[in-house]
Parts: sequence; C-alpha cells; structure tokens
Amino acid sequence: MSEILESLDKYMPTTYNAMRKTGLLLGSVGFDGKPNLMTIGWGLVGIIWAKPIFLVAVRISRYTYRLLEESGEFTVNVPTEDMDEACRICGTTSGREVDKFKKTGLNWRRGVLVKAPVVEGCPIVYECRVLYKDSVKLQTLPEDLVENIYPRRDWHTLYYGEILKIHGKV
Repeated sequence: MSEILESLDKYMPTTYNAMRKTGLLLGSVGFDGKPNLMTIGWGLVGIIWAKPIFLVAVRISRYTYRLLEESGEFTVNVPTEDMDEACRICGTTSGREVDKFKKTGLNWRRGVLVKAPVVEGCPIVYECRVLYKDSVKLQTLPEDLVENIYPRRDWHTLYYGEILKIHGKV
C-alpha cells in the first residue's frame, strides 16, 4: 500500500486539475465485455478503512451505472489537455447507443488488475475495485441541493473503489 500512497501524493495535483478542467474518464465494462467511458467532474480520493479509495458518483440512469453494478470494477483515466473533445463526447453521449472509443478515436487495453479499460495516452490511470456503495438519499440533503442537482430525482450511487494500481507518467 505504501507504493500506492506515494503515487497518490505525486499524482493528485494533476488528477484534481484535470477533473476541474476537462473532467476525468471513468472506464467500465459489463458482462458482455464491451468497454465504456463516461466523463466525471466529481470524485474524491483518500484513505478509508485503511485503504486508498477513489470515490466516484454515478447517476442511476447512466449506462455506466449498469456496468459498475455488473462488474464491480472501474478505472479513472486522467486525460491530457488535447483530449478535451473526447471528454466532451464521453460526457454528452450514452454508451447504450454509441461506441465511445470509435467515436473519439481513443484506444484502450484491459487493466492489469481489473477488466475495465485503461485509456492509452492518459498519463495517470487508477485501477479500482468497488469495496462499498451507497445511494444518495435525497430526503437527507438540503432542499436547495436536491432542487439544483436532482430536479428529476435522478440520484447518484457513490462507489468507493479501492485503488489497486496506479499507472503514472507525470
């Protein structure tokens, strides 16, 4: 675990900067083996249960939600600045209808420890296995937050992914 913690110290500034600028690419794969990407702008990294965790939030209506439920694995891929158009496409189209890898021209390979896709050319990739998940309970949130973030009552599931491996070239 110390190797992962050292890598977190090194890669977190770049990860958070990309999350704010272009978003990160959440990679998933379901039972059928077809990989998918979704752009995320929310996420937390830290230590929970004495393990390095990447927490991601996925709405229950998203195709990615189904894939995470099927596999229990994901990757978080930190894009380069020239991948901003790919991030836009992955954040505005659904993998139910579109092969996002074909549409964006991005290439991928399976993770070393998970089946989810590692996007080639991303300088940092986190391979994660879901340890715990919980649904946002709208009734416990302030009303203004529910109205602003969940006007259609399409809540998130929070996935606490144990970081098993970090690929990095920063």
